[in-house]
Amino acid sequence: MDFNVKKLASDAGIFFTRAIQFTGEKFGQVEKTELDAHFENLLSRADSTKNWTEKIFRQTEVLLQPNPSSRIEEFLYEKLDRTVPSRPNNEELLGHYMQDAAKDFGPGTPYGSTLIKVGDCERRLGSVQREFLQTSAIGFLTPLRNFLEGDWRTISKERRLLENRRLDLDSCKARLKKAKLAESKAAAVPDFQETRPRNYVLSASASALWSEEVDKAEHELRVAQTEFDRQAEVTRLLLEGISSTHVNHLRCLHEFVEAQTAYYKQCHLHMQDLQKELDSSNGDVFPNAFAGNPGHSMASGGSSPLDPASAVETDTLKIEEVQAPATGTRKAKVLYDYDAADTSELSLLADELITVYTVPGMDSDWLVGERGNQKGKVPVTYLELLS
Repeated sequence: MDFNVKKLASDAGIFFTRAIQFTGEKFGQVEKTELDAHFENLLSRADSTKNWTEKIFRQTEVLLQPNPSSRIEEFLYEKLDRTVPSRPNNEELLGHYMQDAAKDFGPGTPYGSTLIKVGDCERRLGSVQREFLQTSAIGFLTPLRNFLEGDWRTISKERRLLENRRLDLDSCKARLKKAKLAESKAAAVPDFQETRPRNYVLSASASALWSEEVDKAEHELRVAQTEFDRQAEVTRLLLEGISSTHVNHLRCLHEFVEAQTAYYKQCHLHMQDLQKELDSSNGDVFPNAFAGNPGHSMASGGSSPLDPASAVETDTLKIEEVQAPATGTRKAKVLYDYDAADTSELSLLADELITVYTVPGMDSDWLVGERGNQKGKVPVTYLELLS
């Protein structure tokens, strides 16, 4: 118990001395040992690495898991060292809902069979996303987290220790400077002509005491300098290791990009397969697999039927000269309002019925529509063909 009390008193004294030194430095009242330029550059580089790694890590977490509640849940399970419960992601849930709806509507109906196919594709997309998230978490997030929670904590600890060693060193320097100043004053005090020998003896004794204090302060300074140099070397080696950290993070970044590339490539292939499957199965029902979706032509890479310039380039027929064929005309229901872009097109109103037909040389995204005496080009995606 006596030992603990002494140690506590010693630690309190050291802390108090460091606090005095730190306060004096802040007010410019005492000298401060400055680190060399190379060391300062290493410190600045380490701080920058930590700050940007932290930002990249947090934003990558948001990218991989946009739901804040799910991120908090995963964090809590990780801290409790428990496995996160496996739950279906959004794509998988959508796929399940579509397939359940198909069972209710009838899998043999056009809508039901299409729901089954799209739902199966969504489930496959969800599986691909799950694999991408796992790969990215292991290959990219984990190394960043290991640096922040491991290497950086070690560097921070050694930097704090180095700062304490510097404060101790500067305190020893200040103590030695003060002792030398007092010694010089004490040496100048004795008066050899002094008629009272007692005063002379006291002055000589004070000078000897300050001389001993100087010797003690010099010894403490040498010890403090040695500890500071040793700690500076340890800290410098850790800071120079930041270069290896950058190399490791660069490799992980390449792996993250490769994982993203594979993920988006697989998603694209699944969607292409789905589109081909829908085109082949629904070709007899709709002239376009996504009839009723005005954005399909643009999404599939073709020109939009709403683009007048595109229509003019692909269809140079004169509408007023086009005659309805003897056979091949069909009735169509208008799905959406459409305003004609020029005189060659026919404006449409939702839910009205018109007669449509095609003519040789016309763009497949357009038909000729007739309403009474009015005639003009109409976009296929705005129609539901009835007969």
